[in-house]
Amino acid sequence: MSAPAFPFSAIVGHDQLRLALILCSVRPEIGGVLIRGEKGTAKSTAVRALAAVLTEVDAGARLVELPIGATEDRVVGSLDLQKVLRDGEHAFSPGLLARAHGGVLYVDEVNLLHDHLVDIMLDAAAMGRVHIERDGISHSHESRFVLIGTMNPEEGELRPQLLDRFGLTVDVHASRDVAVRSEVIRQRLAYEADPAGFAALHAGQDSELAARIAAARARVAAVVLPDAELNRIAALCAAFDVDGMRADLVVARTAVAHAAWRGAEVVEQQDIRVAAELALPHRRRRDPFDDPGLDPAQLDEALAAADPESGPEPEPEPDPPGGGEPSDGSPQSSAPQGTSSSAPRPAAPPSATFRTRALTVPGVGEGNPGRRSRARNRSGAVVGATDAPEQGHGLHLFATVLTAAGNRRLRPQPEDIRRAIRVGREGNLVIFVVDASGSMAARDRMSAVSGAALSLLRDAYQRRDKVAVITFRQDGARELLPPTTSAHIASRRLTRFDTGGTTPLAQGLLAARDVVVRERVRDRTRRPLVVVLTDGRATGGPDPLGRSRSAARRLVAEGAAAVVVDCETSYVRLGLAADLAENLEAPLLQLEQLRADYLAQAVRRAA
Repeated sequence: MSAPAFPFSAIVGHDQLRLALILCSVRPEIGGVLIRGEKGTAKSTAVRALAAVLTEVDAGARLVELPIGATEDRVVGSLDLQKVLRDGEHAFSPGLLARAHGGVLYVDEVNLLHDHLVDIMLDAAAMGRVHIERDGISHSHESRFVLIGTMNPEEGELRPQLLDRFGLTVDVHASRDVAVRSEVIRQRLAYEADPAGFAALHAGQDSELAARIAAARARVAAVVLPDAELNRIAALCAAFDVDGMRADLVVARTAVAHAAWRGAEVVEQQDIRVAAELALPHRRRRDPFDDPGLDPAQLDEALAAADPESGPEPEPEPDPPGGGEPSDGSPQSSAPQGTSSSAPRPAAPPSATFRTRALTVPGVGEGNPGRRSRARNRSGAVVGATDAPEQGHGLHLFATVLTAAGNRRLRPQPEDIRRAIRVGREGNLVIFVVDASGSMAARDRMSAVSGAALSLLRDAYQRRDKVAVITFRQDGARELLPPTTSAHIASRRLTRFDTGGTTPLAQGLLAARDVVVRERVRDRTRRPLVVVLTDGRATGGPDPLGRSRSAARRLVAEGAAAVVVDCETSYVRLGLAADLAENLEAPLLQLEQLRADYLAQAVRRAA
């Protein structure tokens, strides 16, 4: 017999997380909770504890976990092949969304789940119903559940479009308070020593919580949302400039749920504040490079401004005479100019990002669905059929029926089954190798290179790539960022690195080779694309040019595709980047050619 779940009432701290889970239990139409946090912050513990509480609210409630490697058939259901082949019955086999009806659907590491599965899951959570139209099946069933996703931001982000579909988001962190950390350890050790006894000790509190959730559910439909508070919600969402109307609806539903939870009959400002803290932070992120979160002072200011009884804001004070100089008359200070060419110095602020041209890996891969290079995977268009199960993705119904007919059978047999061959796009491992040496450290050039790297990074995020960042300067290469799908973390690393010194190009290429070899062990299907941003100069140590050529050939031997971006900007060009591109068997692009509109501009100039 399995051990009982850790009691919900025994969780130490994480007040906002527990409240968000409770509010979504009171009103699942809120759209679920996304829990963001580093590993070891009790995310999964809280979810399983909630599921145990909800079994007391509704005996039919269950916790259904959606695994990262689940297929679409497993999630939504599919044709029951056994009944088709054995009985000739056109039957539907329900999936995980049907099992989750009335309970909790839990997706651990939801940021690593394939986008099309996230879309299906969120649509079901929003509509409370699943519609299946595939493989000759037309089926619909109810699917109302509390949706909970957990993720570690360091392992990658959800796209903003998908992030917006989660009703509430909570960021959890391990407490730095010694007393709190000690209590966490004490509670966990007590649970591990006697799970049943520990659960029994807190059973009364969990039962009270279940009763309160049930009472709030019964009360929520009768809670009144006055027009004044409705207007406050609309003004608040407008003040934070969120896209669309989903934020307004989620804030309204959450405020009503919070009023029901505290036993009130009418929504008040305190309910709206709680709802805004949970529903708005993740909707303010317009860009993968934006910081998440909501400033409490800004929220208070917006709530005050949205108060229908507040008067107009006072006029701002006029500027004092004297051109805005400090009131004490002291001159404004200026930053020191100039630094030593050999000493490390921070990279210049990046230039503006732009829409970049698509860089692809040659050939056809077999990687996970993405938006960069061609690949045979489950998300592509059907281009043929095969009788080899390991080569196809999903049933090719027409080919199966055709094969059975060719074998003079009215009813298909297992040997007649044909699977679909699909060709679509895959996500790649994109490794940025950035020259940060003295020859690149001129402020305007490094600014352009950083801007180009960020543009490529934004493109990699949109194409569902995994990215790594390597810089090389002085006496070696540094892995600035191990492979990740988090564009936010990568952007911070790309704008905070030292420049200057000699150019150990060979070390940069060998560091990229090491990443390729290491990542191949983790995922053999994810093909690498190495993007080298450099002027091609190699300095430092004996025969630097020869060593860089040898390193390039070793990288090619690992099967890595590459692109060289020539960052040389002087009037007289040495053409060293072209030599590097030749040894990498890679195309050579000038920095300005990265822009997606480069060809159109060239045509206009020629005309």
